[in-house]
Amino acid sequence: MQFEVWAPQADRMTLHCAGTTRALERDPDRAGWWTGEAEAGDGTRYGFAVDDGPVLPDPRSRRQPDGPDGLSAVVDQDRYAWRAEWAGRGLPGAVLYELHVGTYTREGTLDAAAERLGHLAELGVTHVELMPLCPFPGRHGWGYEGVSLWAVHEPYGGPEALKRFVDRAHELGLGVVLDVVHNHFGPSGNHLPAFGPYLTDAHHTPWGSAVNLDAPGSDEVRAYLRGSALAWLRDYHLDGLRLDAVHALRDTRACHFLEELSASVDALSEDLGRPLFLVAESDLCDPRLITSRKENGLGLHAQWNDDFHHALHTALTGEAQGYYEDFARAPLAALAKTLTGGFFHDGTYSSFRGRRHGRPLDRTRVSAHRLLGYGQTHDQVGNRAQGDRLSAALSPGLLACAAALTLTGPFTPMLFMGEEWAAGTPWQFFTDHTDPELAEAVRRGRRREFAAHGWAEEDVPDPQDPATRDRSCLDWSEPESGPHARVLAWYRELIALRHTQADLSDPDLADVKVAYDEEARWLAFRRGDVKVAVNLGKAPASIPLGTGRARVLAAWEPVDVPGTDGLLSLPGESCVVLTQP
Repeated sequence: MQFEVWAPQADRMTLHCAGTTRALERDPDRAGWWTGEAEAGDGTRYGFAVDDGPVLPDPRSRRQPDGPDGLSAVVDQDRYAWRAEWAGRGLPGAVLYELHVGTYTREGTLDAAAERLGHLAELGVTHVELMPLCPFPGRHGWGYEGVSLWAVHEPYGGPEALKRFVDRAHELGLGVVLDVVHNHFGPSGNHLPAFGPYLTDAHHTPWGSAVNLDAPGSDEVRAYLRGSALAWLRDYHLDGLRLDAVHALRDTRACHFLEELSASVDALSEDLGRPLFLVAESDLCDPRLITSRKENGLGLHAQWNDDFHHALHTALTGEAQGYYEDFARAPLAALAKTLTGGFFHDGTYSSFRGRRHGRPLDRTRVSAHRLLGYGQTHDQVGNRAQGDRLSAALSPGLLACAAALTLTGPFTPMLFMGEEWAAGTPWQFFTDHTDPELAEAVRRGRRREFAAHGWAEEDVPDPQDPATRDRSCLDWSEPESGPHARVLAWYRELIALRHTQADLSDPDLADVKVAYDEEARWLAFRRGDVKVAVNLGKAPASIPLGTGRARVLAAWEPVDVPGTDGLLSLPGESCVVLTQP
């Protein structure tokens, strides 16, 4: 078997494979690369030593059976016999469901999660978005401190478990999207700097030195990230990738890394004959991210839209701290602006940032499906001091309104696991760092962060306490009981409407019409022949929807269609979806 590794600054490279040691030779055709052969097959352990140093895992390791610091293992990608014949499932018309493998079930494995995929197929979502799967120290964590960007966290089940999960999802008609992290490497178990300039001090990020995208040696670093992304899509039959915090990718080159990546993914899609897509997390409010490369954009296929979330959250909760401040001044006006314009910050002043922010989105050129809309995500729940969901503070009626705005709005909807039944479990920040100093630093940092916002130290969960993760696991006895069952039925009804009512899949953002009353706390919008009205106030509201024949498609509480005066009488904390040609 041929082994290869990029180590441009090394004088000697040694391969340690299955108990044997042999020197690698410089590749005459590729600067900085070393190659050599050894007998190996699926499961064979190996590693590399740089200049007679310690044996380290392969930067392109496909499997880390003993964690990030252990030896790598060879993976024969052809061993797995795929069952599902899958033509792919693109982003237009999609409903995504964000899932964390480690807490979706108490077992916290890919195989256990696969056994629960039937629930998602019945719910009506189209794609499962898995939070990061790359190896990280310990057993439990969010996954954003991963290393070995080509491998699957062994406690989740390793590479073959991911293939079984994807196969089962595809059998049920569900696409699979994976969250990948290119903007930093984990602080523990990251051996990449020993091999080459994967990091640069030319830029700094919240995690320290930036990933090297534009300094000397960056060609190979970009190829490393690009190759990893393509491997997930190709070898694991994934349908798309979510790119974490792309605003933290520091790249001054004329051709941005994201443009290169989108071109490579589009080429792979053509080669494979099935749709593939990239979804970015970005707080830039910059439409160039999702503008085609032909129009001098970066060519990504969609992005998360935090502006919609923030407007919705402030309208529901009245919270006004931090980045919610701009939205909380007139939350229904902010919500109306995002529903019709995509971004709230489109060059407007951001008090949180102390400057103008964003750029207008051309509604005639950018399809609404390229923005993802959501009421809850892992970030917006887990980065609260106690990981409390909306269900901890809102009535079932307000939760129903949030679902209606998300699932019938113009954006591609995304749900966070458990949201669909108003889960009573929190989703908290948890870690399992094996380095005691790092564990203590994370613990102190978390408490210090929230102490600045008035939280008592004892009220902030200890990330390293196993009970913090255990509290965050979904309780699968909830969905069919009491108010949870009612909320679940509402989500199923709304998702079914989105699939059957063509107007709810219309990508024309310019065709969305909105009316609202800030004081009375109601908002209504029209998409083609479908009208949606929500009353966030406690008192009944009279909402002018216009005269004409109307039919109720779905209602949280019983409601009559508008009379001859065109007024809809909507109970407090309730919502309705009507068709009115």
